[in-house]
Amino acid sequence: MSQPAQFAVFGHPIAHSLSPRIHEAFARQFGIALEYRTIDAAPADFVAAVRGFFAAGGAGANVTLPHKGAAFALADERSAAAMRAGSANVLTRLADGRLAAHNTDGDGLVRDLTERHQVDLRGHDALMLGAGGAARGVAWSLLDAGVQTLTIVNRTPETADALADAIGEPARVHTRYWNDLANLGSYDLIVNATSAGVLGGGLQLPPSLVGARALCCDLAYGAAAIGFLAWAKAAGARYAFDGLGMLVETAADAFALWHGRRPDTEPVYQALRTAG
Repeated sequence: MSQPAQFAVFGHPIAHSLSPRIHEAFARQFGIALEYRTIDAAPADFVAAVRGFFAAGGAGANVTLPHKGAAFALADERSAAAMRAGSANVLTRLADGRLAAHNTDGDGLVRDLTERHQVDLRGHDALMLGAGGAARGVAWSLLDAGVQTLTIVNRTPETADALADAIGEPARVHTRYWNDLANLGSYDLIVNATSAGVLGGGLQLPPSLVGARALCCDLAYGAAAIGFLAWAKAAGARYAFDGLGMLVETAADAFALWHGRRPDTEPVYQALRTAG
């Protein structure tokens, strides 16, 4: 009896990750035997931990905060999506032992919003809070989905400018200063790509940002998204979603990459949402 294929998610912290439950549920749909675990690696230990995991027979890994940039850097091959983002949330061992990096964040977010929540993103004026790895993972996909303009605001303005420059569409993509949030007017789509909720900090955001039919979404899920979603609802947003659906969709992309079969995400999403 051969050992089940080994998968893991790397992060710091990582203990509360839902990824093991998601991948185990997907595997049950196809009768696939796998083991999927969490690996907590501090930034200084990340590369050694990843190399150790794959050297011991690991087949694939998901990567989350704060390691997406490091995962991209250590890979031998990088997909177009990973190249655009400069970060990776999936590492796959190739047949020759080299590691391939991919980024499924953007596709996962857009699929969650447009298919699960039936939102048409075309023509939206979007505001993105944050310009780090999470923001870089989704910015291009939002534009590909038809978002009309994307305004990027980050506490460190140089990081926002660097992302806008990388996108290279000055007519559609703009940066503004965090201190000017109260004067920017309102938006149809507001994406919280900061790690404030994950790290336990709060965001002080003006309600004037929220347009009459606005969709607000946090890329984080669970407790980390509560503050932003509460602000969105109080400000009158039409929709306020956390990142749970995105998490399930990005996991499905990774699963399809590893196993060659795409799982049905909806029952897994509903089970996690109900378990809350």
